[in-house]
Amino acid sequence: MYNFLENILHYLLFFSSVHTLTDSLFSTSSGFTNYRGLLNLCIVLLVLSNARVALENLLKYGILIDPFVILGYVFREPYHWPCIALLLASNVFINVCYFIELALSSRAISERLGVLLHVVNCGATLIFPAGVILVVHPLPFLSSLTLGYYTSLFLKMISYACVNRWCREKAYAPKRRKTLSGVQAPSASQLNGTAEIAYGDSPLQHYPENLTLKDLYYFICCPTLCYELNFPRTTRIRKRFLVKRVVEMLFMMQIIAALVQQWMIPTVQNSLEPFMNSNFSVMITRIFKLAIPNHFIWLLFFYWFFHSCLNVVAELLKFGDREFYKDWWNAETVQAFWQTWNVPVHRWGKRHLYVPMLKWGFTKFQASVTVFLVSAFFHEYLVSVPLRMFKLWSFMGMAGQIPFAMLVARFLHGKYGNMAVWLSLILGQPAAILMYVHDYYVLNR
Repeated sequence: MYNFLENILHYLLFFSSVHTLTDSLFSTSSGFTNYRGLLNLCIVLLVLSNARVALENLLKYGILIDPFVILGYVFREPYHWPCIALLLASNVFINVCYFIELALSSRAISERLGVLLHVVNCGATLIFPAGVILVVHPLPFLSSLTLGYYTSLFLKMISYACVNRWCREKAYAPKRRKTLSGVQAPSASQLNGTAEIAYGDSPLQHYPENLTLKDLYYFICCPTLCYELNFPRTTRIRKRFLVKRVVEMLFMMQIIAALVQQWMIPTVQNSLEPFMNSNFSVMITRIFKLAIPNHFIWLLFFYWFFHSCLNVVAELLKFGDREFYKDWWNAETVQAFWQTWNVPVHRWGKRHLYVPMLKWGFTKFQASVTVFLVSAFFHEYLVSVPLRMFKLWSFMGMAGQIPFAMLVARFLHGKYGNMAVWLSLILGQPAAILMYVHDYYVLNR
């Protein structure tokens, strides 16, 4: 009886159906989305290919890493003293801005005269350091850092003047215009739930109580470009968090410097000859060869500056808003990337340029193009002035983002738009670097 039942079971299994209506896994209609193994394969291949390039670099050039060369370059006499003097001279512009606001608050000068004085002071903030650098010729690296600080100061002073003017309009004509003199406290999730939000022991300050040098210098030091009378504050300095960020800063500075010495400089030097001879096929090869190390260093720089450095400054100042960046790596359009990569700059551009232009009657497209062009100007300002040559490669690269953004938004969506954004970042930067290196070598060598 048992053998009989077993034979029947084998018979049923043999003649049972093994086929069902099923799509292949790679078909979009299958609904299959778990490609983690293929992603791991791409990561392994990427690591192996870059390891091969690194090994070839070591075999060809040997070990080029020397931290003392970087230190000697930075602290070489007397080329760093003009930059230090410029940093100290910035206090003049800060105090002028402060005294203009004091005069406006007491109505010692008119609003029109105050605007004129602010325009002159802010314009001098950009022109004065550029003129000194063009005349004295400090080191390009230190000059770029100095101009970066003055650019930040320029944007901060504009925000400081605008917010105080809004407060005066609210105080003197509350029915005509409503403006924000304070700031709403952010949620605890913005600090990852690790620190309590507060505004300090003192009560909220109102205009013109905020017009003190202490308040202005606090804003100048804060990792933000948009002024508010009451910034969100943390109640304490998290020592463990601070130590982690400081260690990251020091470690990643060494990694970036080592990669530049070992990987970037030899590649750039080998690219001069094909660029001089206009050998386009070799030029394209050099751009692709420079793309990977440049992009890797750029990613390290992003983490070093936006996460480590800005968090160190914010923690020391108990500054509560730590949203210095968003998930720009998921951006599916060029506009989304620029809105999420550098949040402080995006907030300034939207608050003090984009929204006012809309109120003045400009279209959204015109306002967006203006923001891009202003950003392009500052990119060129930070590169051309230290190098003392004006080729506009950086400006054209940023301005070229406008038609590229329109094409991506129109024809590419989802993951394909994200790929287009990544390609523009990976290939655009090395092309601009080689252009500047070529022109700098031709002019100076």
